[in-house]
Amino acid sequence: MSEFISSIPKNDITDLCNELLKNNHIQPEDYTRFHVKRGLRNDDGTGVMAGLTRVCSVEGYYIDDGERVPKQGRLAYRGINMSDIVEGCKAENRFGFEEVAWLLLFGDLPTNGQLKAFRKVLAEARELPDEFIEDLIMKAPSRNIMNKVAGAVLGLYTFDEHPDDTSIENVLRQSIQLIAQIPTIMSYAYQVKRRAFDHKSMYIHQNNPENSMAESILRSIRSDKKFTDEEAKILDTSMMIHADHGGGNNSTFAARCVTSTGTDTYSAIAAGIGALKGPKHGGANIKVYEMLQNIKENVKNPTDDGQLADYLVKIINKQANDGSGLIYGMGHAVYTLSDPRAVILKKDAEKYSAKYGYEEDFRILDGIERLTPELLLTHKGIKKKVCANVDLYSGLIYSILNIPQELFTPLFMSARIAGWSAHRIEEICSGGKIMRPAYKNVALPRRFVPIGERIDNHIVSSEYIPSEER
Repeated sequence: MSEFISSIPKNDITDLCNELLKNNHIQPEDYTRFHVKRGLRNDDGTGVMAGLTRVCSVEGYYIDDGERVPKQGRLAYRGINMSDIVEGCKAENRFGFEEVAWLLLFGDLPTNGQLKAFRKVLAEARELPDEFIEDLIMKAPSRNIMNKVAGAVLGLYTFDEHPDDTSIENVLRQSIQLIAQIPTIMSYAYQVKRRAFDHKSMYIHQNNPENSMAESILRSIRSDKKFTDEEAKILDTSMMIHADHGGGNNSTFAARCVTSTGTDTYSAIAAGIGALKGPKHGGANIKVYEMLQNIKENVKNPTDDGQLADYLVKIINKQANDGSGLIYGMGHAVYTLSDPRAVILKKDAEKYSAKYGYEEDFRILDGIERLTPELLLTHKGIKKKVCANVDLYSGLIYSILNIPQELFTPLFMSARIAGWSAHRIEEICSGGKIMRPAYKNVALPRRFVPIGERIDNHIVSSEYIPSEER
């Protein structure tokens, strides 16, 4: 492929790319002309209703006399307020991710006996076959952990005696195994990446069956295997709030869409991983981290509201940071006044940032949250309510835990696998039809040009066929 590209003169490549752009660009006004909802979004930015679910509810506004009225955000798992679950576990000083995973999968809170048995099953399922680790992870390192995990998940198909069995019992087994194994795969992928690309030592530890999921993750990515109970509880909280976010988020929709074809569990979950990796979705936590570093490098006193506001205006005007014009970590398709996940993470960030040496970072992010809505109104005319989303503070939480940047999104994935699995099971149980959305073709019919009449090194735009001849 590289030889083919290098054999083409540079000017011709430029012409080809320009032609490619012209032939693949859809004019924004065409969406209005043909009444097509771009990005499956309504005019107010909310998602088009594409299905029904009992797994998770995301609420950020209510409709009054046809008008969208902002309200405090609420996230519910199986009808139970996610914030209540988190606060309940914190009040009892216990780990909660496994309880959330059970709730999402089965639809009810577990009894003490059920939770104890579930934790034991998950601990046992964390182990991976030796040949799998060597052949699918060690021998093929990747610079990106998400891509490596996605490939490894597809590779698990070959180690499953019943990979294509979509009975509920079998899919449940596969789901529980993946909830347990994906964090382990993430850890191995990280270690191999350190050795192959960072030229650092690789450290691999045996799983401790007594550890919770959060404890197991911290133990596996630290060279000395040490962590405090406080650190593990901070990570556990993050995993609880990232476990699901309704059927409409991009990665869950991807997993459900692929599930609707009748395919295997590994293919459906790999699709979710691929979607979550994107910087407009799960990868946004890294974009917030990079934006924070950019602000610290370019603003003399970033904790001063005036200086910070001036730089945020430059970001909005595409004059600073990555030139996107986006203030990462701000705004959400559903939440208006608040994102309950961000509220919880902010409390933890405020509580622990000074202790772990990140007080300045917290103050900058708090400033971004306070200043951005007014700046967007003043400089972009955006009148809708804009609040901090989960990504604004999640990277800071991971930094407090001394977790490397390349694991920010994989940690999001390690929690969200519980939600993907629950939605896949619901899609199967509901017996839904294969998802088949429609696209309006806006290309005009053209005549076929015989190859001998085409001009070398140039893509010929064929003559359009008049409507009366079609």
